[in-house]
Amino acid sequence: MADFTVRFFSKALKRDVSFLMVIPNDIRMDYPRNDLKRMDRPMKTLFLLHGYNGAAFNWLPGNLAEQYNFAVVIPSGENSFWLDCLPTGWQFATFVGVELVEYVRNTFHLAMTAEDTYLMGFSMGGFGALHTALAYPETFSKTAALSSALIHNGVAQMKEGEANEIANYDYYRMCFGDPDKLAESDNNPEYLIKKLIAAGKKIPEIFMACGTEDFLLEPNRAFHKFLEDQKVEHVYLESKGIHDMKFWQEYAEKFIPMMF
Repeated sequence: MADFTVRFFSKALKRDVSFLMVIPNDIRMDYPRNDLKRMDRPMKTLFLLHGYNGAAFNWLPGNLAEQYNFAVVIPSGENSFWLDCLPTGWQFATFVGVELVEYVRNTFHLAMTAEDTYLMGFSMGGFGALHTALAYPETFSKTAALSSALIHNGVAQMKEGEANEIANYDYYRMCFGDPDKLAESDNNPEYLIKKLIAAGKKIPEIFMACGTEDFLLEPNRAFHKFLEDQKVEHVYLESKGIHDMKFWQEYAEKFIPMMF
């Protein structure tokens, strides 16, 4: 398995950026293997989004990329919630949904169609994986969101001067835009779902999971109910677990076989 760091100039972020990439193109055949399910299937690509206060790193557990023959692209989204932040001019949703996919296509000839291009994220990256797939449904066909920070409804109710244990009103306004307008904003994944339904467009396949001891459990349950009310087919799973890497590894190992 080859892994390397790629650096290029991002127009969306207005600076040099780097991302990590893993390509399972050199599987060792000098010892017996009985776990390979690839069967010469074409290589797909998974874009993996990190959480709040995180950074790009090779988180994918085990040898699943080898088993199912997919490349992994791991960008850095800082603490942007993977959204286009208008006050800063940095466009993280555009960066992932347009620029990074195009770069991977042009440079590596991967992720050439939506059917070959998936998203996965955890915590803030779970929000980003859902939002980006819904914002660019012609680019991504499947998305997996683990312990997602689906805080948009809470942000919409915040008032100037307020704060929570993570950040303050000014930070959320920078990321999400004016809270008073968030209900009908493209930064709101529920609004994007309604737009796709109204336009008769295909919605990417959605896989979600959250631990029953996770502080984000109720927002995830609320989004699950919203999808049910909108009659959007999806997979939603819960089990014992907190907001940690152990839970995310467990559900990556469950969802990747379903997705691939």
